[in-house]
Amino acid sequence: MTWDWEYNPDEDTVAEGAPLAFVAQVEKKADEIVRAAAALYLDGTTYQGPGEGMKSADIEDGIFWYMIVPRDERVYILRIQSL
Repeated sequence: MTWDWEYNPDEDTVAEGAPLAFVAQVEKKADEIVRAAAALYLDGTTYQGPGEGMKSADIEDGIFWYMIVPRDERVYILRIQSL
C-alpha cells in the first residue's frame, strides 16, 4: 500500500458547491499532508498506536478538516469550507 488521500465519503459530498480553485488548493495541501504522514509513519500498515483524531488545515480561501489513518496509509478529507 502507498500513502494517498481521498475524500470521505466522496468528492461530490465533501466538495459540493465549493469553487474549483478552492478545491485545487485543498488538494495541493492534502498532497503536502500525505508526504508528511508518509515520513512520520514509514510503514503505516503496521502502526499499532491510537489514531490522531480529526485535524484542520487553513488555506488561503478557507479551511478543511481531515483525518490521518496510518493503518490505511490514507489521509481522509472529511469537510471543506470556502470563504
